Formats: sequence, structure tokens, C-alpha cells
Amino acid sequence: MRRRLISSTLAVVLVVIAVFGISLVIVETRTIENSARESVDSEAVRLVGIVENRILAGESIDAKGLDRQIAEDRYAVVQVPGHPEVTLGTRPKGRVISSRQAGGHDEKVLVEEARSKVSQEIGRTLLVILAVALLAVLAAVILAVLQARRLVSPLTDLAETAERLGSGDPRPRHRRYGVPELDRIADVLDASADRIGRMLTAERRLAADASHQLRTPLTALSMRLEEIVATADDQETVAEEATIALGQVERLTDVVQRLLTNARDPRSGSAVDFDLDDVIKQQVEEWRPAYQNENRSIARSGTRDLRAVGTPGAVAQVLATLIENSLMHGAGTVTLHTRVTGNQAVVEVTDDGQGVPPDLGARVFERTVSGRNSTGLGLAVARDLAEADGGRLELLQQRPPVFALFLSREIVPPAPREDFVS
Repeated sequence: MRRRLISSTLAVVLVVIAVFGISLVIVETRTIENSARESVDSEAVRLVGIVENRILAGESIDAKGLDRQIAEDRYAVVQVPGHPEVTLGTRPKGRVISSRQAGGHDEKVLVEEARSKVSQEIGRTLLVILAVALLAVLAAVILAVLQARRLVSPLTDLAETAERLGSGDPRPRHRRYGVPELDRIADVLDASADRIGRMLTAERRLAADASHQLRTPLTALSMRLEEIVATADDQETVAEEATIALGQVERLTDVVQRLLTNARDPRSGSAVDFDLDDVIKQQVEEWRPAYQNENRSIARSGTRDLRAVGTPGAVAQVLATLIENSLMHGAGTVTLHTRVTGNQAVVEVTDDGQGVPPDLGARVFERTVSGRNSTGLGLAVARDLAEADGGRLELLQQRPPVFALFLSREIVPPAPREDFVS
């Protein structure tokens, strides 16, 4: 493209120089010729006047008195009746420009000038025009190179930006070039980079959230299936374990649906009025075997028969995250305490462990922030799930740790109760 820009600019300049240069040469040539002819005519008229004045004054007409009246490079012949012919200067060779003039006493004057002098002046003029044309061509080439660089470099840069976007690097470059059209393209590419970056971030976040949130339900489901296999001969136990497994599958499906919903639009909720006691009971029963294996216990306390507004599956997942954190990082008995404050139902999860390190504090809900060897995603995803339905998850106390889930209470007549199989 650089070569094309230079070639096209140079071609335009050459056409302009050819059109105007030829016209200028023709005009200047004619102007110089006319000027030389008028100068010779003027000299002949002037010489006729001098001769006529001498005749009227009775002075002699000879070369001695007239040789200073013409230019050195011109030749003149003066003819006066009754006087010998007078010649002035050296007669030029070759083609000449001549002028004949006659006076009132029949005197005649011939003035000649070599045409080579005019040709030399025309040649000098042509050289000047040619020099100006060459300077114009040189300036055009320089301007074309600069303009090509100004246009090609941004285009190359924009092509590199587009290639980076295609290779998965969505960082915007925020470069502008002073050319409105190119700046518009740069704006579009930067906006596209921002959108692609947000999409990639959302996808990575969804993948990380899904892998983290599905880990515990899948583990629990695997344990239930192993129990079914181990007790295949006991039909009553198989039926009970299968029922529990089906309930876990339903909660797992709800978790997946909730993650996908949050990925598309975090503000779109599916909150309903539900029995909070059922969710807490289900979680306590589901996690009790894991705590017993660690010689620990899990219990519940506080206000009973609470109803709240939210998504039961999301609330169960938030509580499961808090209970799992207590199992991994806490100690002693884990207690789920329910209470009412204002128009909100609160579920507090606490244990007897050392709690959250002082250097973490409120940062414990940030992604990738973890006090121990964990992913740091659990509490961040739990807070997102809580906020998606209008609730909130907070750390009320660091030592001992007290995490509180705030949910709106029932403000409309309760919907038909949805039973969850534990």
C-alpha cells in the first residue's frame, strides 16, 4: 500500500506538472519572443527619431555620431537620401529578429538582433521551470512518503491489534492516530476488545465457579451411589439412599441452572417464598456424616419456623459452602443459628476454630483470596449467589468466625410449600 500511495501521488503531481509546465513553457516562450521583437522595434523607432532630428538640425549622419545609440549586440543600417549608407555594429549570423522603420524625410532604419540571444533566454527560462518542476516532484515524493507512513503505520498497527484479538489477547491498546477514519476503527477495535475481554472473563469465571460449586455435590452424590452399591441386597436402604441421591441430583441441577443464570445476567433472580427450616435441616443431615468422620459435630439453634424469600437451591449452596469451610478450616462444633432482625431472616454459621486471619478481614470474599491452601472461590461465589436474590453474605466476627446470611422475610402470602428430600 505504501508503494501505491507514493506512485499515485507522484502520478498526479507529474500530470499536473506536465499540463501546467507545458502551458507555462509556451506562454514564456511567446512572451520572450514578443518582448525581444518589441525591443527591436522600439530601438528602430528611436533611431529613426534621432536621425530625423539630425537632419532637421543640419547635422551630419555618420557612424561616429550614431554608434552610441544602439545596443552593443545589435546591428543597424541607416539610409538617408543624399547621404552615404551608415552601418552600426556587427551584423549577426544566422537567424535574426529585425525591424524596419521609415521617417518623414524618407530616411530608413533597419535594426537586427541575433535570434540566438532570445533562444538563450528561453533556455534559461526552461531551466528554471525544469528546476521548479523537479523540486515539486521531490517535495511530492517526500510528502507522499510521509503521508504513506502516516496511513500505513496505523493500518499495520490496527492489523496487529486485530490479530491479537483473534489470538485471544483482548487487551485494548487505546492508540489514536489523528486520522478520523482510522481513529474510528481503533475505537471499534478497543470496544470489541473490551467486550471480548468481558466475555472471556465471564466464561473463565463460570468455569471456575462451576468446577468449585459442583465439586461437593458430586462428591456427596458419589458417596450415595457407593452406599447403594454396597447395600444392594437391602432394598429398604437402597430405596432410602436412592431417594437422597435424587434429591442431591435436583439440588445439583439447581446449582447448575443458577450458575448459568448468573453468568448471563447476575441481576435476574428466581426468588420464591420458601421454608428456611427445611433447607437448614437438609444441610445439617447431609453434612453430619462428614463431620462425624472428623470426630466433630454439626448442630442448629435459634428461631424455628422461619420463611424467607430467595432461591432454595442457591441458599442451600451458600450454606453448604460455609459448612464446608468450617469443616476444612474450623474446629469443634459447627452451629447454624437462625434469628430475625427487622424484616430479615439471618442464618449464622460459626465454629470453635481460630477464625479468619486478621490480615484478610473483609477481603475473605474476594476471588483467589484464601488464608490456606484453597482456591479462594467458595466464599466469593457464595456471596454472588446470595446477592443474586437480594440477600447478602457477611463476616460478622473473625474470631471465632461468624458468617451471616441475610435473607428477606416473607412479605406476601406464602406460596405452596416446596418439599426438599434430604
